[in-house]
Amino acid sequence: MSEKPISHLIGGFAGGLTSAVILQPFDLVKTRLQQQPSGSIPDTLRTLSSYKELWRGTLPSAVRTSVGSALYLTSLHAFRSVLAKSHNSSATNVSGSSSSLPKLSMAENLVTGGLTRGFVGFVTMPITVLKVRYESTVYQYDSLLGAVRSIHQTEGVKGFFRGFTATCMRDAPYAGLYVLFYEQCKVVLPKMLPNVDTGTTLSVSKSAMINSLSAFSAASIATTITGPFDTIKTRMQLKPLEFTGFWQAGVKIVREEGAIRLFDGLSLRLTRKAFSAGIAWGIYEEIIKYIVRQH
Repeated sequence: MSEKPISHLIGGFAGGLTSAVILQPFDLVKTRLQQQPSGSIPDTLRTLSSYKELWRGTLPSAVRTSVGSALYLTSLHAFRSVLAKSHNSSATNVSGSSSSLPKLSMAENLVTGGLTRGFVGFVTMPITVLKVRYESTVYQYDSLLGAVRSIHQTEGVKGFFRGFTATCMRDAPYAGLYVLFYEQCKVVLPKMLPNVDTGTTLSVSKSAMINSLSAFSAASIATTITGPFDTIKTRMQLKPLEFTGFWQAGVKIVREEGAIRLFDGLSLRLTRKAFSAGIAWGIYEEIIKYIVRQH
């Protein structure tokens, strides 16, 4: 691929920032729904003081998502490019493809997505902890700086990495499955859509549509499979004294509240992740191709 890493940083940052700001309300309601043993979306919405509260925590969310997306997509591209070149596979996709990414096997898509997400997830974990606690009603922080001070004073440095195991067990499989399904969808969808000739270069609009639909579909499947990990991760971050470990938290939830509670907030997370992927990856791939065309 001829594009430089900076293009992937720009594309990932822009896509992540846009999706984070637009979809923050879904994240906030999901977090508050998961922090309590019982409740519903309407009940949660009724507790809000105003509609503006739906965007509480937007700053840490936007920072985490934009920076995380930029780092993830840049690292993912580098990892995939090295693999593609190592076995003399095509570093670019064929004419007629909507993709701007290196072409790999299904197994390689699964592994590269998972490993890259695990690494980036560790780097951005402190921001994730701040985001979750700032969105919740369990902690009444006056500011982000106050949240940082409070966590450091009461839990030490390890407090900023609370729930990393559950987060990694959710995000790494999710990312691996997502990349796998995403690349497969980009192969299948053009054959299903009318007026799409896979033998010619796709227009910007058709390419963006295929990428966004592929991202939406892949995210929906991967999110459903990894839903329980998200609930466990949130409980560990909000109530660290009660939920002390990944397996302990999972067993405790199932025994005391029922297995169905492991899927709390799934509809909200499903909606957010699907639309987030559609927006972020659609923007990312088109920015990459635009930069390549300009050079």
